[in-house]
Amino acid sequence: MAVPSALEITMSIRRSETKVSDVVAAALVRVEAAQNLYNAFTLIRTKEAQEEARFLDKLEQNARGPLHGVPIAIKDLTPSRGDLTTKGSRTLAGHVAERDAIVVDRLRRAGAIVVAKTTTPEFAHSGFTRSPLWGETRNPWSADRTPGGSSGGSAVSVAAGCVPLAEGTDMG
Repeated sequence: MAVPSALEITMSIRRSETKVSDVVAAALVRVEAAQNLYNAFTLIRTKEAQEEARFLDKLEQNARGPLHGVPIAIKDLTPSRGDLTTKGSRTLAGHVAERDAIVVDRLRRAGAIVVAKTTTPEFAHSGFTRSPLWGETRNPWSADRTPGGSSGGSAVSVAAGCVPLAEGTDMG
């Protein structure tokens, strides 16, 4: 079964065909399954994402943002308030972000729900997604190929059908 696009999700929620909590629950099932196969995530926000989904389910139509209910994944490089943010390094193994990066804040204000943080090479300094803290992330389409560098976990989260949108950045 194909994962619905962000537009399909928001339209389905807007038409009351589905609830945010159901969309997020389905995404979390896919994230858990993909983690076991590809090692694409450093943190799965099960409890937090479910709580946020229940809150969004209660909002009136006029209070909903353009990404209302869309599950997303954010890179482990990017701070998200209250979440482990290690940048793939053992030196930051217990670091919890105190605030959201601007991109996370704006995505949340638009109604997106962060369901997971994705793997990245240590401090984003590699063309391969492996780190001393989290190990190697595997490409879901070809085990003998890398899913990329610092956005490799994000690429896997979309390619494996976990979420319709994930953060990708480039230092260049």
